[in-house]
Amino acid sequence: MTLSLHGMGVSRGIAIGRVHIIERGRLDIPEYHIEKDQVETETRRLVDAVSLAKQQLRAIRDHIPAATSPDIAPFIDTHLLMLDDAVLTQEPLRLIKSAAHNAEWALQLQRDTLMHVFDEMEDPYLRTRKDDVDHVVNRIQRILLKQKPLRHEEPDSRLSGYVLIADDLTPADTVLMQLHGILAFVTEYGGPTSHTAILARSLVIPAIVGLHEAGRIAREDDMVIVDGNTGVMLVDPDEHSLRYYRKRQQEDRKYYAGLIRLKETPAKTLDDVPVRLHANVELPQDFEIVRQVGASGVGLYRTEFLYMNRETPPEEEEHYETYLSVLDTMAGLPLTIRTVDLGADKQVDGGRQGGGSVQANPALGLRAVRLCLKEPALFRPQLRAILRASAHGSIRLMIPMLSNMQETGQVLEMIDEIKMELGNQGVEFDEDIPVGAMIEVPAAAICADIFAGQLDFLSIGTNDLIQYTIAIDRVDDEVSYLYEPLHPAVLRLIRMTIDAGDRANIPVAMCGEMAGDIKFTQLLLGLGLREFSVHPTYLLEVKKNILESNLGRLSGIADAALQASTAADVEKLLEQL
Repeated sequence: MTLSLHGMGVSRGIAIGRVHIIERGRLDIPEYHIEKDQVETETRRLVDAVSLAKQQLRAIRDHIPAATSPDIAPFIDTHLLMLDDAVLTQEPLRLIKSAAHNAEWALQLQRDTLMHVFDEMEDPYLRTRKDDVDHVVNRIQRILLKQKPLRHEEPDSRLSGYVLIADDLTPADTVLMQLHGILAFVTEYGGPTSHTAILARSLVIPAIVGLHEAGRIAREDDMVIVDGNTGVMLVDPDEHSLRYYRKRQQEDRKYYAGLIRLKETPAKTLDDVPVRLHANVELPQDFEIVRQVGASGVGLYRTEFLYMNRETPPEEEEHYETYLSVLDTMAGLPLTIRTVDLGADKQVDGGRQGGGSVQANPALGLRAVRLCLKEPALFRPQLRAILRASAHGSIRLMIPMLSNMQETGQVLEMIDEIKMELGNQGVEFDEDIPVGAMIEVPAAAICADIFAGQLDFLSIGTNDLIQYTIAIDRVDDEVSYLYEPLHPAVLRLIRMTIDAGDRANIPVAMCGEMAGDIKFTQLLLGLGLREFSVHPTYLLEVKKNILESNLGRLSGIADAALQASTAADVEKLLEQL
């Protein structure tokens, strides 16, 4: 009998194959007291385990296929950096010596401490980075406990054509998936901003996350269909389902083969209205993909990676050299740099400048521009570097999470002060560098007309705007079903922001996940959006939808959507498209 299981589709496409279940099992971490004469031996055990974990990750990184997306290696590098991080590896050594703990238990105690730190972070994307700590610690613990490699970790594994099911996957797992020819994966936990989801999109393989009980219901070697578009997995599909999805696969192959031909085609609607298509990037290595898909620029360059896995924040020169390198790669295309969007309680990286209490509601706490204004020593070096880099290319400066004009005024005043400093020092910069805001707080959307009067551009960050508007945590899979981009309140806030930009004659972009979802492209066009910034792997699909759109028809449907009572009503309207 065919069973239909539902999770969250995070990477599009359809896969049909046999199941391999990764059963890491819950590690039974021993806790015992060691004698003084055992301290050196126990210390050596942990040091050797960390060293072997590095060797394993380097071997995986060195075997990444040449044709692999450049997104992949940095995730392995992140785990290697964590193995060099004193916060993760030195504290357990201290616990072995001071508290006479065995190596496994000392490492587990530090792991639990770091988990608590990450749980208190406000930014959903950064909060899910606790998975990386767990992955790295798990690898060391398996070595300490002398566990055998799992099947997919064996060099001669025969898993080509399989679908992986696991609690969660590490970046190393995803590299191994490509080496073995894995068709797709399903995880029981995780969200759309996890490294697992991001890597799936970079590898362009179907993936579903948050599909609870998948590993219990599906069994080893069961035939399954994974639909990454809808988040549905069919277990033991019947012949009718197999025929239907095989036909869908053929259609998808033709569809994606045709997309690349659109690379040089100008993005404009059937009624000749031009639309700007930018890309979102996170790591310097991502910029090569931007050129491959013909993006007209970068609408969101996240700079948080500069602050991660280190004890002190980057200095001005490191920022400056990084931005110069990016500009060189961009070869004249415009670049929008978002200033650092970190939260409080960043004890594991350079985004924390001092102590601080654990917050009762971290999602609404000290983060992004709030933290930057409280800690100018964190903010000013980045602003100086961005301004200096602006002399060498087309740069826009974007501030995240502005919620009132007092913050905006403080930021603009600081930028003016730095401009004066640079001018007095004879340092070149773009005196007219555009300064804009991320509109991701409902208060900012409602007051978008006020922001538009003081800034040069706006960019709607739908990921946070949606979760703040509906009051749900989008990375908590217990409530993620409530995360609804088509909620009438969300659509009205988007329209208010676009209208405010039009009245002030400044551009308004959208850089959240909603912009890259082709289910919403035509609705957003109807609402007046003329600048999209999306993950590079989705850019050509969005362009195709734009090329097939007629604004005369879309504006009427968008107006009706704004008057709808429920998201379901909006979906019915979109079915007309």
